[in-house]
Amino acid sequence: MTERQTGRLYGVGLGPGDPSLVTVRAAELIGKADVVAYHSARHGRSIARSIAERYLAGGQIEEKLVYPVTVETTDHPGGYRGALDEFYEEAAARLAAHLDAGRDVVVLAEGDPLFYGSYQHMHKRLAHRYPTEVVPGVTSVSAAAARLGAPLVEAEEVLTIIPGTLPEEELTARIAATDSAVIMKLGRTFPAVRRALERAGRLEDAQYVERATMAGERTAPLAEVDPQSVPYFSVAVLPSKVAQLSWTGQPITGPAPDAGAEGDVVVVGTGPAGPLWLTPEARGALARATDLVGYTTYLDRVPARPGQVRHGSDNKVEAERAEFALDLARRGRRVAVVSSGDPGVFAMATAVLEAACADPYRSVPVRVLPGMTAAHAAASRAGAPLGHDYATISLSDRLKPWDVIARRLRAAAEADLVLALYNPGSKSRTTQVGAARDLLLEYRAGDTPVVMARDVGGPTERIRTVRLADLDPTQVDMRTLLLIGSSQTQAVARDNGTEVVWTPRRYPE
Repeated sequence: MTERQTGRLYGVGLGPGDPSLVTVRAAELIGKADVVAYHSARHGRSIARSIAERYLAGGQIEEKLVYPVTVETTDHPGGYRGALDEFYEEAAARLAAHLDAGRDVVVLAEGDPLFYGSYQHMHKRLAHRYPTEVVPGVTSVSAAAARLGAPLVEAEEVLTIIPGTLPEEELTARIAATDSAVIMKLGRTFPAVRRALERAGRLEDAQYVERATMAGERTAPLAEVDPQSVPYFSVAVLPSKVAQLSWTGQPITGPAPDAGAEGDVVVVGTGPAGPLWLTPEARGALARATDLVGYTTYLDRVPARPGQVRHGSDNKVEAERAEFALDLARRGRRVAVVSSGDPGVFAMATAVLEAACADPYRSVPVRVLPGMTAAHAAASRAGAPLGHDYATISLSDRLKPWDVIARRLRAAAEADLVLALYNPGSKSRTTQVGAARDLLLEYRAGDTPVVMARDVGGPTERIRTVRLADLDPTQVDMRTLLLIGSSQTQAVARDNGTEVVWTPRRYPE
């Protein structure tokens, strides 16, 4: 006597709504299943069943999995999540009874079963216990793009799928940080999604798709949509910029603004190295820009985008670069001035703002976006040397005389501040590090820890800790940042062979 086999569980994707978009495999399984299960709200109507209706064979067992709550409140002791978890357990038990009896069970799922689908809650509870097959379906993401006739991504663009239920700040950050996006689960979340798109500077790009491939389908520029008219079955789409098409179907070869368009300048801090140091806001500003302006070395860190114009220049023409960027903005361009680290720390923000406060640039909109500073990046690699009060000083005497630098070093040393020393040396400046070391040794012990951080975050990164008395100027160049400890700074060897440098937050009385 052979042991009775259990039934098979099928998670079947139905596509976005049009029954003709159901796959052949899905149709076959729906037609021959012993049990067809589908979710619905308490009103009992199921969109999934309506899509699959033409494929039902008749006489099949139908399991209605009716949610106890959808968006309303509940008096369940476990709250909303507790009510749903209890429902999923009960629903899984109902399906398991059929499977144990040898019946094949098809669970219908709008779109794709494993893409924000209700089926996945059954899958997690049953797939490890029974033979299971998941049949993929066309997602609402693909349907929306098809209905818009707009490519989602091309070349190296990144597509981000974002649930509109995220907090507004998180929505803004995610939208700003990506190339293309589809924002799901609108309905009541639409006002927050719209604000997030606007704050991220992407509202003008956003398209709205409602009930793609279904009755009542609607598409429109998202900015024109009445929030009161938005159902749950709608998405916001930020299509590909590389493959952007005008609505007349003519390719747009570059982001040339309309005559009379208002331009702006945003000064972007890219951090001390590559994309891991870039904030979402800065990433979004770089993607939005029609023109990038900056020192060529820093521009090279920003990925090239089709249609975006890059204006590289030498490191010693900051004032000219600032005026050039403002002139572009006056002609309607959206300009990102690229700066390493934080643009307000020995970088381009000052030059841009100085020019923007004079004629003829007073009316040009200018924003400054912060970035990770080199000092903070270097400190994180060493431990926490900036854990107490510290001063930041540039050793470059190109824009201020050495006697001013020396007075500031002396004052900081007398105050027992940790020092972050920028621009310590170059091929043409070889004496400043030695002079600074000798001056500081008048106030600090020779064994004061000095962190030598070179190319932080880059491919040749090297972090070393030396004694102040042993600081060798020949080992320092423009890519090196120095962190000079106070009298309280500690350099401690740990059991794993590493050394950490830290400055206590509590100062002795």
